[in-house]
Amino acid sequence: MKKKRFRFQWGAFLLLFFYGGLFFLLFSRMFMLQATGEVEGQELAARAAAKYSKESAITASRGKIYDTNGQVIAEDTLSYRLIAVINEKATTDAKKPRHVVNAEKTAKILAEYIPMDEEKIYKQLTRVNDKGEKPYQVEFGSAGRGISHETMSKIKAEKLPGVLFVNDLKRYYPNGIFASHLIGFALKEENKDGTFTTKGKMGLELTYNKELTGKDGKVEYETDAFSYLLPNSEKMVTPAKDGDDIYLTLDKTIQSFLEESMTVVEEEYNPESMTAIVADPKTGKILAMSQRPTFNPDTRDGDNMKWLNEAIEETIEPGSTMKTFTLASAIDTGVWDPNRYYPSGQYRVHDRVINDYNKVGWGYITYLQGFQRSSNTAMAHLLKLIGEDVFFDYLDRFGFGKKTGIDLPNEATGTLLSNYPVERVTTTFGQGSTVTPIQLIQALTAIANDGKMMQPYVIDRIVDPLTGKTINKHEPVVKGQPVSADTAKQVKEILASTLTAEKGTATDFVLDDYEVAGKTGTAQIPLGNGRYSWGSNEFLYSFLGMAPVDNPQLIMYVSVKRPKLKGDAGSIPVSKIFNPVMLNSLKYLNVNPEDVKHVDDTSIQDYTGQSAEAIQVGLANDGLKPVIVGSGGKIIDQYPKGPQKLVKGNFVFLKTEGDVTLPDFTNWSLRNVLAFKSMANLEIEVVGEGFVASQSVSAGTVISDSSPIVVKLKTPAESFKQDVETPPEGETTE
Repeated sequence: MKKKRFRFQWGAFLLLFFYGGLFFLLFSRMFMLQATGEVEGQELAARAAAKYSKESAITASRGKIYDTNGQVIAEDTLSYRLIAVINEKATTDAKKPRHVVNAEKTAKILAEYIPMDEEKIYKQLTRVNDKGEKPYQVEFGSAGRGISHETMSKIKAEKLPGVLFVNDLKRYYPNGIFASHLIGFALKEENKDGTFTTKGKMGLELTYNKELTGKDGKVEYETDAFSYLLPNSEKMVTPAKDGDDIYLTLDKTIQSFLEESMTVVEEEYNPESMTAIVADPKTGKILAMSQRPTFNPDTRDGDNMKWLNEAIEETIEPGSTMKTFTLASAIDTGVWDPNRYYPSGQYRVHDRVINDYNKVGWGYITYLQGFQRSSNTAMAHLLKLIGEDVFFDYLDRFGFGKKTGIDLPNEATGTLLSNYPVERVTTTFGQGSTVTPIQLIQALTAIANDGKMMQPYVIDRIVDPLTGKTINKHEPVVKGQPVSADTAKQVKEILASTLTAEKGTATDFVLDDYEVAGKTGTAQIPLGNGRYSWGSNEFLYSFLGMAPVDNPQLIMYVSVKRPKLKGDAGSIPVSKIFNPVMLNSLKYLNVNPEDVKHVDDTSIQDYTGQSAEAIQVGLANDGLKPVIVGSGGKIIDQYPKGPQKLVKGNFVFLKTEGDVTLPDFTNWSLRNVLAFKSMANLEIEVVGEGFVASQSVSAGTVISDSSPIVVKLKTPAESFKQDVETPPEGETTE
């Protein structure tokens, strides 16, 4: 058999060599990837994670700002952000366009709903990049953010193709014009990475921006190439950390009284500006603070307004309110003799003449009469008796010429002028030297609080909303004792006489139910170069007062600058703020007029673990009003906490286990209703301000479910108005 001759096939060999080489290279590459896990110096796992790992942000809420009773003053609320899809590639079905088809029409309609010009909206809708290409979608800056649900619904009803909305958070101020210069405002601000953060721009929102700002969280997860969530993939959640909540010393009810009164005076007298502060002299807590002109923090609308808190940041020449502290200095040094006579009218300081406000005075009168008539020359004569150095030492003790240390930014110090003899004299009656309204309030706490001067403050506590833990708690701070308790008592009595004396300057500030003590002020306004304005409409009118005299619960400063008086005395517009606010606030705080003359107090202790029924009897015998919150038995919590002293007539809430029996809320203050609500953990909806007039569920009802209970309140003025308009049958009103 003939053997086949072997023939070398070059073509087959070359193919084998080529594909064998490729296989070897591929195998080697696979081996290297398995061994090192890298390609071109990059981790394959990292590249895969970057491609298939996704991240979604969890937005943190900004901390809330509350009043002293837990009523919301500022919070984040749901809003909407406007987006327009302008790239044609978004539309797959021409019958159902998913992009803006008619930019001109869309711009015209959107301009009716958002604060942006039609032309600018159109420009945004027709925007192109450097390559002449349209972006997929566009936004409209601040004009397209913070859109309310109502506006969003109206825009949606227009059925504009390509116009979309996404959920957003907006800073919301539910009370409108409400301590606006104190609270300030916060706005959305775009970050470098295109995200937005709410940042404080003014007031407490700015000062405590760090504490209020939360930290966003995120959700990390893995997807496939088509962005579908992979089954059994590990989802990693980093929760958002909401900002801390801030509880203020402000009382919403008292602040509302103040805002309402200031608005009435502003509309009637059209002053250049007004400032007012209400404080608790026992602690230094600021309960209300406002000014005019003001603004709505939601819209930032305000005319002829200064973007600063005038009570803290602006100095004034205080006028005759400063005589309060000149009097205190004279009494404390032992030179005050109320029955001693002096020549009123004029007082010469070298080549300068100091006049009383009527230019001629009242002849020889006593120092007490001089103070009651607000005589400048009386203060000049007292300065000689006190001694200039001693007098300025007292002003230093009262905190003038330096910061109070209130927990607010940009506090001014004021300037006490003492270089020349005439400056020292004019300082005694509040001209030349400057102070701040908050310094006057701090100094007055010493007169109202038996000589102890309390530092003013507005932040009660800062709380972690997640844990409820108090991060920072502000306790009352005694700044010193500039005068003795006996001196403070005498000053209060003399201040009270300015309202009751026949020739007293403060008769417009008399209240029917409470005895008030205070000092009026009529300060010339400096024009510069040593010149001052003059005329009934050219003064800064003010009042610095307290009530009740025997045991002051509130102190208050009010100033009205350049009001259009129309024949009224300058004290009238000031009294139209001070009187209703002081009267309504004292009643709201349950300061009973009949108890004012002789204020009795009693002590309470920590009653936790004791029998509620036994403690109830004991507290009632002590003149307090105990309320059991629950079915009785052992006390598990109480409000107020003990041990402390309470004025007789105050409520004490004793919490026990079991269902709650609803009390009769009639004539309860808002503060007591809120305290009961908190202790009972019931759904109580409070409507109105002032005192309880009615309740939706009868007293004595045992509450075992979460059905809402509506409690309606009325201010004393509203109750009085109703009584006058609808007298009982058979009776007439005079």
